Amino acid sequence: MQSALTFSTAIHCVSVLPSSTSMKITSARVNGTVACSQPLAAQIGIDILKQGGNAADAAVAIAAALNVTEPMSTGLGGDCFCLFYDSETKQVKSINGSGRSPGALSLDEFHKAGFSRDKLPPKVHPLNITVPGAAAAWVDTHELFGSGKLTFSEILQPAIQLATNGFPVSPLTATQWKDNLHQLIREENPNRGEMLINGESPRAGEIMKMPNLASTFQELATKGKAGFYEGRIAEAVVESVRAGGGVMTLDDLKRHNSTMEDPICTSYRGIKVWECPPNGQGITTLLTLNILEELDLDGLGPASPEYIHLVAEALKLSFSDSLQFCADPAVVHVPTEGLLSKEYARKRSTLINHKQASKVSHGSPGHGGDTVYFCAVDCHGNACSFTNSTYDAFGSGLVQRTVDLLYRYLLCFQNRGTLFQLQEDHPNCPSGSKRSFHTIIPSMLTRDEDDVLLAAYGIMGGFMQPQGQVQLVMNMCHFGQEPQTALDQPRFRVGVSLEGLDGTLYLEEGFPPETIECLSGMGHVVKSNITGTERQEFGRGQIITRGDWWLSLEVYGHPILRYYGRLRP
Repeated sequence: MQSALTFSTAIHCVSVLPSSTSMKITSARVNGTVACSQPLAAQIGIDILKQGGNAADAAVAIAAALNVTEPMSTGLGGDCFCLFYDSETKQVKSINGSGRSPGALSLDEFHKAGFSRDKLPPKVHPLNITVPGAAAAWVDTHELFGSGKLTFSEILQPAIQLATNGFPVSPLTATQWKDNLHQLIREENPNRGEMLINGESPRAGEIMKMPNLASTFQELATKGKAGFYEGRIAEAVVESVRAGGGVMTLDDLKRHNSTMEDPICTSYRGIKVWECPPNGQGITTLLTLNILEELDLDGLGPASPEYIHLVAEALKLSFSDSLQFCADPAVVHVPTEGLLSKEYARKRSTLINHKQASKVSHGSPGHGGDTVYFCAVDCHGNACSFTNSTYDAFGSGLVQRTVDLLYRYLLCFQNRGTLFQLQEDHPNCPSGSKRSFHTIIPSMLTRDEDDVLLAAYGIMGGFMQPQGQVQLVMNMCHFGQEPQTALDQPRFRVGVSLEGLDGTLYLEEGFPPETIECLSGMGHVVKSNITGTERQEFGRGQIITRGDWWLSLEVYGHPILRYYGRLRP
């Protein structure tokens, strides 16, 4: 569910839940809007805007609130990425809030533990736990992009109160909590009762309190980064990870920093599509759009087999490149400029057979789960596009141990190191103090000619994220669909994992039988009519848009904000 803060001007607000609802709010001027997956978190973001905070302030408050209301998807034990649009300069800026591997981690450490490329460690193994980057990035987002009118402590207070007083668990969250209960109740998890009620996952409507998480927030609010990466919390993190066989140290936490980076972008039909640079997989979205721009898609409908085939083939080519080259550019060379060149896209597009599914491999460019996404736009036109995640549901499933009974904290550690490749000659091979390949990717759209903000958006769901982004952008920019229709369009995805493409094309419920039959005839291995809770594999998404630019290829708009969201049962 989403919420909007409005004082005038017609705002069309739509959200899609298990049953669809819509409403129109009319008042005199727009002061801002937010979009996220939990109504309590959305209201907290709106309250921050009402208090004079800007989009970045609201985003941090929402991030903390979602840690409370949707802990299987996100939290301080995970990572985040942020894009911020500055309305005065019309510039998009990026913060990489992903953590690095422990300094002592190496491929040899995996080999000594009995793991290899052919025998991967369990996703919950402590060797897969990287330094949590979210805490530092929340602080940096507030300091670098915030309004300056609210302190960091003031921004975290609503989440502290929510965790202390409790919240009613929503039906979808209760389902996800129950489905992943096995992550929390493992014997090796010393604090497995911290996120349960009487040893069970909370039911829909039950009040869940997290006072120990509130204590963690308070340490961060009072002491800033040092409150998390040094002292009692840091000691508890290291004790928890090392007790299970990890190699993290206090120095690994103390040395951690997020990084301010230049975002990457490409232009599609007069619109700039913005992503965070590698180690994130946002480059996959841009690679795909560049290839699609080289193809003749005129006359093809969004549910036609010909269109789905071409997009699927473009995605396969893009994933083959990003899985090969996307890694930590501070440690290895990533040929980002070559990958995003239009010339390279033209060469890659010629490999697509318009009538037959094909196997693909990475090219040679020139050198030159579970997640939350949310966004906010303030009355000044600033926007913050933000993704926070612990990777798998509850991440590693390891809940922080207690160092001192007087000081209890609640953190569920991410397992982002799962995305390292246990292959010595691979750019994404594990080594000390290195960021792994990363799946979470916030995005933005601006007008090509003058960099006016058009949208902040994101799709959640592992390797579905770039696929969902491509389909949303194409539905709006190519087919002229308004955002809610673009989000509601039946979706498809190519099967992909860190090991590569599995050759399967998955179709959500809603595609006509003749489309499915034609795709099978093209050589695709189709798994179709995916419905119910299985739809989660196609992700969820939110978008805030400015104007109605999708109605015109000239991309002209006016300053009306709309937000849209898609949730699945």
